[in-house]
Formats: sequence, structure tokens, C-alpha cells
Amino acid sequence: MSCRIEDYGLIGDCETAALVGRDGSIDWLCWPAFDSDACFAALLGTHKHGRWLIGPVEEVTGTSRNYWGDTLILQTRFETADGAVELIDFMPPRGNASDVVRLVRGLRGRVRMHMQLVIRFGFGTDIPWVKKTEDGSALLAICGQDMTVLRTPVETRGEDLTTVADFEVVEGDTVPFVLTYGPSHLPVPKPIDPAYALHDTEAFWTEWSNRCTYEGEYRALVMRSLITLKAQTYAPTGGIVAAPTTSLPEKLGGARNWDYRFCWLRDATFTLLALMNSGYTEEASAWHHWLLRAAAGSPANMQIMYGIMGNRRLLEWEATWLPGYEGARPVRVGNAAHAQLQLDVYGELIDAFHQWRVAKLEMDETSWALECAVLQHLAGRWDQPDHGIWERRGAGRHYVSSKVMTWVAFDRGIKSAEMFGFKAPLVKWRVLRDAIHADVCAKGFDAELNAFVESYGSKMLDASILLLPSVGFLPPEDPRVRGTLVAVEQHLMQDGFVLRHDPREVPAEKQPAEGAFLACTLWLADAYVLAGEFGKAQELFARVVAVANDLGLLAEEYDTVARRQTGNFPQALTHIALINTAQNLSVAKKSTEKPAMQRSK
Repeated sequence: MSCRIEDYGLIGDCETAALVGRDGSIDWLCWPAFDSDACFAALLGTHKHGRWLIGPVEEVTGTSRNYWGDTLILQTRFETADGAVELIDFMPPRGNASDVVRLVRGLRGRVRMHMQLVIRFGFGTDIPWVKKTEDGSALLAICGQDMTVLRTPVETRGEDLTTVADFEVVEGDTVPFVLTYGPSHLPVPKPIDPAYALHDTEAFWTEWSNRCTYEGEYRALVMRSLITLKAQTYAPTGGIVAAPTTSLPEKLGGARNWDYRFCWLRDATFTLLALMNSGYTEEASAWHHWLLRAAAGSPANMQIMYGIMGNRRLLEWEATWLPGYEGARPVRVGNAAHAQLQLDVYGELIDAFHQWRVAKLEMDETSWALECAVLQHLAGRWDQPDHGIWERRGAGRHYVSSKVMTWVAFDRGIKSAEMFGFKAPLVKWRVLRDAIHADVCAKGFDAELNAFVESYGSKMLDASILLLPSVGFLPPEDPRVRGTLVAVEQHLMQDGFVLRHDPREVPAEKQPAEGAFLACTLWLADAYVLAGEFGKAQELFARVVAVANDLGLLAEEYDTVARRQTGNFPQALTHIALINTAQNLSVAKKSTEKPAMQRSK
């Protein structure tokens, strides 16, 4: 079996990423890019579906791990009765090829080690041909378009379609292993020097981290989240994947298992604020240009998500041969939700562009033309039912959060035109903005509950309504906002965390269909900051931080009963929300300045 989700650490080269278990096994890696097929898929199956294990032969009496400072270099220490070793894992910033480097260092005594390399391309199905290079210096594994090259001074052997090695490490020794990916039709990638690669990787991340301008009391937490966000950025295009994994279940043993290795427009403004407020304008600009390219074309064809290259067809299929994480099936590749109508993404797009202008970041001259086309399209579509922020499958509804974000779209379009002198049909936009606002207040607010609800005519809540004050739809002191916060506390809180769906919707279940949603818990903290309830906000923030793993990494959700992280991991939206909430709390403590999460209006 694979490890618990929280037992994994992340390494990456800003084009793909791998998950390293506490036991020294790399159980997930899609090569050469985030959305490629996995060559290590043990995370969703068994070791026979691909993994790379390096660990002590004898019983491990103690394990600890950490990242080297503000880098993505992972260090795992194993203690045995005979000694101690550390395993250093990293992926150097990509040059001509992509490498995974693993260094085994002897710390004390003599430790016998075992290496097991199971390469299975095609999400665990395709067994490669393995042979030595002509000079005997490396081991090639080739299957179809894919090739890996293993270089190590340790003698390896084949056993049951697996490459294995046994070796000893004494104090002061360093034994390197380098696995390199390359297309099979090209020459074998040249070797790299592991020691130089370690130095270069440390220098890359240290220099990048030193650019962070956030100096609040939560800097260590913010920095780790920023590094995680950077690691999930596809450097060639600037797109940021929601997570580097697919099909980690929202409920252990459940069927709500989705592929998150894509880029969601919904995360645009959250991402922008997290980067901008931390000093990373270069990454914010790259994200802007990715957004502009991805959304280019007819607004009628705009999608909620795109591939890392901006590609649009994300066809969903099931990897039926994989048993799933702890039996959670099906294992899905691709995401059919890309074709859904989700009106909120139009608001996120226009809002993001407005925030760029307010921050005085350089923008493409075609941005305003795209925004005008989007708003013209939205004018005829805002009152339609859609599938909502949570991408419900089935018939559409009039989701309150979707309608609010269409209001945001026209509000920010008006503000951009007024502030920056753009030509626009302002009278029409103002009429529409006011009409949407009135519609939401009339149909989306339930007087009996004294709260905004999930959708028109519903008595259920959902956590996205927590965003109403932060986007400026209503001021935080409005009694309807106050009532909504009280209702969320009453109906969506479980063991101190926020559920995104109302558990009353499925009363037959003793437990909700999934874990508590960590980003939503932080949205409630943001709403508390805006309402001046700083003590409640700090308490919620601390609660989320407390369920991060020992490396500071967070998944999408948290099962408060099993006390385990669930959902895809690490989750960009969770870490983005953590960054923004930390910044909000820091600003609130220092002065009466507007919190960072409250968007410019």
C-alpha cells in the first residue's frame, strides 16, 4: 500500500513534480510534464504500478524529514540499530532534460540499503525494455515514446521485471542515484554531476525565496506555501496546476476522485493576490499572460479550466487497471468538467485583470478588448443556470456565488473603464450590475435562515457564499452578511472546520460525503478579519496550520473523523488561501489598512 497522503513530500523542477513517501519511496511522477502519463503510479495502486524505493534493509527505529531552508530539497533521515543515513531528494531546475537526483549520505555507523526501481509507463501498464548503454555506464528503460536513464556507481541487477540494488553506506559516504527522462527517439541525455546539481538547485530556490517581500509573523508558513505554488507552476507557459495528482479521494474509499493536473480560471484572482502581495510580480505577469492566451477566442467557448499549455480538450477516461488510493475508484484521467458552464469564471477573469491594473503591472494591450467581448457575452448569459463553483454534475442551478461573480465581472469592468479611461458602454454595464445585485438579494437571500443560500429557492448553504464580503458585493457589517456567517457556523462547521456542502442535503449519511474543505475554512477566517473578529480568524487559521504535515504541505480537504488529509495533494488553492489569510492577519494586526484579501473595488 501507498503511504497516507500527509506522509508524502513534494519535489519538482517547475515542469513536473514527484511525491516522496516517508519510507523513501517515490510513488508518483508524471514525466515529462504535470499532465503526462505517470511512470510511477504506486500512489494509486501497488508497487507493481511503478515506484522508486531507497531505504534501509534493517528495521527503521526513527524517521524525520525536512526541507533544506527555503528550498524544495527534501531530506529524510533514517535511524537503525546499526547507524543513521539521510536521503536527499530533489529535481534540479530543468536544463536539456528532467532529472530526479537521490543522494544517500552516511551519518553514523554502517547501514545496509536497498534500492528498488519499478518503471511502468502509461499509469502503471507499460513495462519498458531495460538494457545497459554501450559503455556500461547507465541503464536505459525504453517504451514507446518514453526513455529513462539511471546512473549510479552502485551495481544493479534485474529481478522480476524490476531493477534492484543492495549497498552499504558508512559515515561520510555519499552514494548518488540520478534518473533522467528523455524522448526515446533522441540521443541519450548527457549525465549531470549530482554535487553540482545539488548546489545549483539550492541556489535557485534560495534566490527565488529571497525575493519574498512578506515579513509578517507567519513568514515560514507563507514561504513554504509560495514554494509549493512555484513548484506547481509550469515554467514554459506560466500556468499553475491545481495539484500534481489525480484521483486522490475527497472521501476515503469514495468515488469523487478527479484529475487536478490542470489550470483553473477560478483560481486566477486568488493566485494573483498571493503572488503580488508577496513580491512575485514576475510570476504574476506570467500567470496573466497564460490567462490571456488560454481565454483568447470567442467568449462563448471560454472554459473553466485549461491544460498547462492552454489546451482545451481535457477528455476524461478511467484507468480501470488501477485499484485506486486505498481502494477509492474510479481512477480518472482528464476532467469532463472542463466543458461545464460555470458563470463565476467570467468574474474571476475580469477581476484578475482589474487587480493587475490597480497594481500597475504590465498588461498585454489586447486585454481590454478581450474583457469587453467577455462582458458583452455575459450580458446575455448571466441569468442562466450553471454548474457552480463546485462543478456539480447533473442539471444546472442558479447558484448564488455564480451570480455574485457575474456582478463582480461588470463591477470591475466599470471600475477599470472609469479608473483608466477605457472606452466602454458604461450605462449598459451599470444597469446590468444593479440588476444582478437586486436579483441576488431578492432570490439568493433566505429571510427565514437570515442567510444567503447555495442557489435560488434552496434552503441549503454552501461555503462559496463566504466570499461575498471579500469581493465587495456587500460590506462586512451588512446584517445579511453577519447572518450568513452565523448560519455557516451553525450548519457548515464540523469539528472546527468548514464543509463546502451543507450536510443537511444528504441527511441519511452520518458523515458528509467528503472531508472539510481547507480553503473554505480559510475563507471564513478572511470573512472574520473583514468583520473585525480577529480572535476567531486567528483561531481558524491556527487550526488549518495544525493539520499540515511535518513539511507544511496541505491537501484539498481534511477528514476530521479519521484525522487525515484527503483530496489531491498538495493543493494549490489551499496554499493560496493560507498565504492570503496570513497576509490579512498580518495587515489587520499592524493597522486599520484594508486586508489583502479584500479585492480592490
